[in-house]
Amino acid sequence: MQNKGWTVAVVLTLALGIGANGAIFSWINAALLRKLPIENPDNLIRFRYVGKNDMVTSSSEYGYMPDNVRGTFSYPMFEQSRQNNQTLTDIAASAPAGNVNLVLDGHAEIASAFLVSANFYGLLGIKAAFGRTLISDDDRPGAAPAAVISYGYWARRFGSNPNAGGKIVQANRVSVTIVGVLPPEFTGIERAVGRAPDISFPLALDPQLVNAPPERPGIPVEPRLSQPTYWWLRIIGRLKPGVTAQQVEGNFDGMFRRSAREGFDSFLGSLPPQERGSSGYRNRTEVPNLNVTSASQGLYDLDPNGRQSMALISAVVALVLLIVCANVANLLLSRAAARQKEMSVRMSMGATRLRLMRQLLTESVIVALLGGTLGIAVAYWGKQLLPGAAGQAPLDWHVLAFTSALSLITGILFGFAPAVRATSKTLNDALKETGRSVIGSRAVLTKGFLILQVAISLVLLVGAGLFLQTIRNLRDVSIGFDPENIVLFRLNPQLNRYDPARIASLYAQIQERLSVLPDVRTVAVANMSLLSGGENITGFVVEGQPVLPTDSGIHTVNVGPNYFETLGIPLLIGRTFTVRDDQSAPKVAIINEAAAHKYFPNENPIGRRFGGRPEESDQIEIVGVVRDVKYNSLRDAAPPTKYMPFFQDRLSGGVFHVKTTGDPALVIPAIREAVRQIDPNLPVTNVSTQMEQIEGRFAQEKLFAQAYTLFGSLALLIASIGLFGLMSYSVTRRTNEIGIRMALGAQRSDVVQMVMRESLVLVCSGLMLGLATALAAGRLIKALLFGLSPADASTIVVSVVVMIAVSTFAGYLPARRASRVDPMVALHYE
Repeated sequence: MQNKGWTVAVVLTLALGIGANGAIFSWINAALLRKLPIENPDNLIRFRYVGKNDMVTSSSEYGYMPDNVRGTFSYPMFEQSRQNNQTLTDIAASAPAGNVNLVLDGHAEIASAFLVSANFYGLLGIKAAFGRTLISDDDRPGAAPAAVISYGYWARRFGSNPNAGGKIVQANRVSVTIVGVLPPEFTGIERAVGRAPDISFPLALDPQLVNAPPERPGIPVEPRLSQPTYWWLRIIGRLKPGVTAQQVEGNFDGMFRRSAREGFDSFLGSLPPQERGSSGYRNRTEVPNLNVTSASQGLYDLDPNGRQSMALISAVVALVLLIVCANVANLLLSRAAARQKEMSVRMSMGATRLRLMRQLLTESVIVALLGGTLGIAVAYWGKQLLPGAAGQAPLDWHVLAFTSALSLITGILFGFAPAVRATSKTLNDALKETGRSVIGSRAVLTKGFLILQVAISLVLLVGAGLFLQTIRNLRDVSIGFDPENIVLFRLNPQLNRYDPARIASLYAQIQERLSVLPDVRTVAVANMSLLSGGENITGFVVEGQPVLPTDSGIHTVNVGPNYFETLGIPLLIGRTFTVRDDQSAPKVAIINEAAAHKYFPNENPIGRRFGGRPEESDQIEIVGVVRDVKYNSLRDAAPPTKYMPFFQDRLSGGVFHVKTTGDPALVIPAIREAVRQIDPNLPVTNVSTQMEQIEGRFAQEKLFAQAYTLFGSLALLIASIGLFGLMSYSVTRRTNEIGIRMALGAQRSDVVQMVMRESLVLVCSGLMLGLATALAAGRLIKALLFGLSPADASTIVVSVVVMIAVSTFAGYLPARRASRVDPMVALHYE
């Protein structure tokens, strides 16, 4: 421990390895271990249901749910649950409400909204930081509109004004009084780490704040609070002492199934006879089973992509730590060889081998703990590079305990073999041992560690190459339209209580205003943008054709005039939409090639009719066919897609597509100003370019490529340093031998070749092991690759060449130094 430079090098190396693992563990901790920051999270439960549900006509789901599991219920069912409760101390309900247009002091801004029952915060044990939370008087019809805001939103939007309580804001043109600010530690109940919704309203305000449910022909629109077949609320509760989740299921399951059937029967009874007998409502008998589980870690489950990302990156950083351990073990082996005589003398004076090994392991553990302490700082910095909410994960006691345990294990792992090696000689053996015998005695273990480092480095480099090539292949995919120079932004006039007629007029006015801006070619509006992550699939029943039970429907986009021209989607036959295709015109549609081949093989689809259900199969006429374009996936072929006129549908939020002549980013300020001049209280949201949106479709692949490239480069650097250190040590120990060789006539080139040959043999052995490992492990990431196999020859060749080039340079420096040894000096060196 007296060599400060050596100690610093070891500590820094360990800090990188342990810190990287600590950062990833903070992600695992946030997703799988951390509990909600609320009072007694362990007795919080959530209601979900499992199985097919024929009792629902409309539903909203939030966050990821496993297959066949859903987590929302109707408001009448929630009310009935409160009445039938025998096993819970209390039951509350909530639902994300999307965004609201919140006007404060004349300035409009989008805020994330949340709807809760009045007892929601009381059930969670959340007390307001300022003011109060919602109470039962706030959640009744006719009550004065009230809301609470999150601590973060209070700081951002209200400037941490302590007088924010009592302030009146306009939320979707509803005057609402802010009655309290939630505490800073409350992050919502979706997951243990995240950000609380900006503003929360009582459920009673839902009809005033949230868009009305979709209209049905002949069916009056009712608020979803009174609809028994509209399932949209999440229900949570707290267990009474001694009660289990299974007992809660027994308490509520019968009521749940009965309420679901009664609600659907009531809905059918409200329908006109013709609608009641339609195909969509026949043979609907399946009722799912109630499922009650713990909500201590939040209401959202970790999705498969998140688990996959976590597993792969965890494997990468674990490999890096393994390389670090091998590298540090080699350094300790070097010191162990130098200290063998010291240890032998101590043993001859009565010290036991066990005591000396304990001393050496203690030194290793102290060094590892120093590296772990510095690694906490590395982990704190590194976690900010993690995706999504993982970057917000705090370094709580779980992470600190993991880092401490990892440091201890690492210290023992890399210190054990050197401790054994340093105490393995008697005094006579140590005194007789020469430099050459030292090299030979420790060569196998040292070289084995180096071969392992080279092998792991190659595995990571191959992984980086495969993911980088996958990203390149995804970027080269033909998407069927021109994404260059397109600005996307979303408007939702319904947040400002626009009716359909005003929305149509507003969109026409905006389209006209934007079209005359400098550097703007064309403007179009649609209900969604392609490759955005959204998906809309509807029924497709062709007039005169039988309904296929295996047909999963057709992808749908509602688009306005100029849409196909703006995106550069060629029209193959027929016509595109015009301004005359509005709600007063006959219903028409355009389909893509895939839909034409699927539903109209070997025939012209122009003039054919279809509908969403058999009873409506003659309602919509096909007037055009366009080229296939990617809908929501760059990997999959273009699905059968139909395009409907935007202004023939029920008008709501729209995504504007603005085609520019130059850099689209330069036009964005003019777009915002144009919309502001039309309605200053209408926020422009989700502003991006089409290219940025496409890049977002392979964010996971980019994460993997960045991780493998970063850690692969780090592994290569550590392995190269290890090779350099080993060969330098070898040259130093063999100085006498090299002097003899040169005195007997060996040339400098012979010495260089000798040392280089020794280093390249180690590198080639590591490459062979690494290549075999990379090929075997390739099947684990096969599904993540695109356009190449895990055994892609070009990727492997480039990785091997890089590895050889760097290793050759690392080995050449000691070889060159060996060739410059003065034979007369070397002959006297020992």
